[in-house]
Amino acid sequence: MKGLTTLCYIEKDGQYLMLHRTKKEHDINKDKWIGIGGHFEVDESPDECLRREVFEETGCTLGSCTLRGIVTFVSDGRTPGAGVTEYMFLYTAEDLQGEPADCDEGELIWVDKEECPRLNVWEGDKIFFRLLNTHPEFFSLKLVYNGGDRLMYAALDGRPLEL
Repeated sequence: MKGLTTLCYIEKDGQYLMLHRTKKEHDINKDKWIGIGGHFEVDESPDECLRREVFEETGCTLGSCTLRGIVTFVSDGRTPGAGVTEYMFLYTAEDLQGEPADCDEGELIWVDKEECPRLNVWEGDKIFFRLLNTHPEFFSLKLVYNGGDRLMYAALDGRPLEL
């Protein structure tokens, strides 16, 4: 199965707006901290999906944003071809119009950028944070998980990364 998603790290005053996913029962991201985004709807472009998701999750309008990379997630990497593949368009933004409102998926909190990797995040998200700070060019990142929380393989622009 394949999926298309977006994710955005919205920055203000040295902080990212993070969503602590606590409210949905059957949520693959339950208790994790993530950026803002979600799944494409029919016929949406990545930008349209992102803007809709930002509005749905925050009640705010997203101004300018920058597409920073494409992330390929493979789940259940123990058995090639047996898992789920997801392609995520990763954005950053600094132009959020309005004040974030309550979210039905969890709690929205501004978190210092340096603290984000220490939160309960996916292992691959720690790579995102590093790349967003050190890799100014557009990138392609592949992350292979074991079907759970364990990151088994990562590659940046087609070259394996040391985990």
